[in-house]
Amino acid sequence: MASISPRLLVAGYALVLAGCASSAGLQSEGKLRDPARLQATQVFAGKALTPAPWPGPRWWTAFDDPQLDALIEEALASAPSLDAAEARIRKARAQAGLADAARKPQLGGNAQVLGMQLPETLAGNEIGGDFKVANLLMLNFAWSPDFSGVARSKWQAAVGAAHAAEADANAVRLALITNVARSYVALGEAFDALDNAEAERVRSEALVTLGRQRLSAGLDNGIALQHDIAAMAGAQQQVQAAHQDISRLRNTLAALLGTGPDRGLEISRPRLHTPDLAIPQEIPSGLLARRPDLVAARWRVEASQHGIDASRAAFYPTINLSAIVGVASGHLDDLFGNNALLLNGGPALHLPLFEGGRLAQQLRASNADYDLAVAQYNQTLLQALAEVADALQAGRALEARIESTQQAHDAALRARAHLAKRLQAGLGTRLDVLKAGQAILQLERQLHALQAARRMARIDLDHALGGGIALPATNTPAASAQALN
Repeated sequence: MASISPRLLVAGYALVLAGCASSAGLQSEGKLRDPARLQATQVFAGKALTPAPWPGPRWWTAFDDPQLDALIEEALASAPSLDAAEARIRKARAQAGLADAARKPQLGGNAQVLGMQLPETLAGNEIGGDFKVANLLMLNFAWSPDFSGVARSKWQAAVGAAHAAEADANAVRLALITNVARSYVALGEAFDALDNAEAERVRSEALVTLGRQRLSAGLDNGIALQHDIAAMAGAQQQVQAAHQDISRLRNTLAALLGTGPDRGLEISRPRLHTPDLAIPQEIPSGLLARRPDLVAARWRVEASQHGIDASRAAFYPTINLSAIVGVASGHLDDLFGNNALLLNGGPALHLPLFEGGRLAQQLRASNADYDLAVAQYNQTLLQALAEVADALQAGRALEARIESTQQAHDAALRARAHLAKRLQAGLGTRLDVLKAGQAILQLERQLHALQAARRMARIDLDHALGGGIALPATNTPAASAQALN
């Protein structure tokens, strides 16, 4: 096999190194935000909150509803959205495997029967004019030693993309859990609204009955009766709307579970506890390894950095080693004879001297990809911190509103109890008692809505804190490759 002169190699490298100055000045501009510099101490401070651990992998069990636990497990087992995310992971891993395979020597076999006839005007009388047949058996070897690091950088970029796909899958999983939990809380609110509407319908029907009695007795002119009849119709509409909401939310849950709408009919009324609000002390730095979207964004920054490395390395020379070893003969009987040996091969040096600006533009594109990945990471970090703050502040405000509404509801109950005592003593009327019930039902409706919103705030907080998913933000290429295998 032919060999290349060391002097020629040194001269080639020196020539290209002199031309590599063309990559100077092509730099990325993106800068990763430092979470420690994002001020959030005052927002997260509060006497109502105590330091707490990060959400666990089954954070939804804090609502203490076995049916919710079962629904989430069912969704995780059969939801189509998770199937799609898993398929994307497998594709990204395969692409990382292809990039790794490109770094390794290649060996292939080839068997061929080759026929050819050369014209006498070109090849002469000795070999021209006759149809010749050649039988060939060959082994082909090819390898490009990655002295410049192009192949390695491409492999590292593919590994980073595969890890980003894994983090994306965790984000899909968390979104599915969150949607099931939120829909389930909304279903509980719809059942509460149905109870409230039924109670309002009973109250308004009693008012209509009493109004007709008063009209017959000449104690009323009928105007109040018509108002009560309209209120009774409105209450009936509220009952129908609550039933519709229950059916819709059951259908939504069935779809999230990956089943047909009949599955939703089996979902009974939620019995939810309202967990306390609490956040860990490692905010915002702790989000980096726990928010799946942040982990994915950080891996994309890592992959983009390796993309820049690959584009820079493309300015350097490459060496390709190739060889063909085989046998060739015009007759099968002579194919394995001593004279049939076929050898071809040797090193080849590629020097990217003048590429018409292709390499520079490729590097510019890689720098832009990196800057885009950094910008998306920074935006995701800010959004994550905002979501934690929004959920926490919403929960605080809702707790205060629930407390004041509960006080008003208790006062309304005491007022109706007082009117009931007056009725028993002959000092009041049943009409006064029935009308006092309107304020109570209105406050109960507000309480149910506020309590549901408070549960939603806890779900949003657990989601914003990463939903119990702990992943490394970055890793070494070797460890990353082992994790993918």
